[in-house]
Amino acid sequence: MRRGDLYRVRKPRGDTKESRVFVVVSRQALLRSTFSTVVCAPVYTHGEGLTTQVAVGPAEGLRHTSWITCDNLTSLRRSDLTDYLGALSMAKTRELNRALRSALDLG
Repeated sequence: MRRGDLYRVRKPRGDTKESRVFVVVSRQALLRSTFSTVVCAPVYTHGEGLTTQVAVGPAEGLRHTSWITCDNLTSLRRSDLTDYLGALSMAKTRELNRALRSALDLG
């Protein structure tokens, strides 16, 4: 598992959808540990072009254009991240980093 990997999670807690795609945003040091959860950002089919959102699509393993939403970070169990879809490119990872800085007001 790496930062920027996208996974489809079946029946995510607190979500009305049967499944939702999430992108892993935890730092690599945590991902190398035995910690049981990781921080993820959900992917939605609609976006508004906010500074806290990143457009993704078929190049990242999705069927259509969608949006990573960094305003809605969540902690997921590693064991729920089993349906690997793809990964962000270096350019998309830089966009994700900018969106996370904006969402967390880190300037």
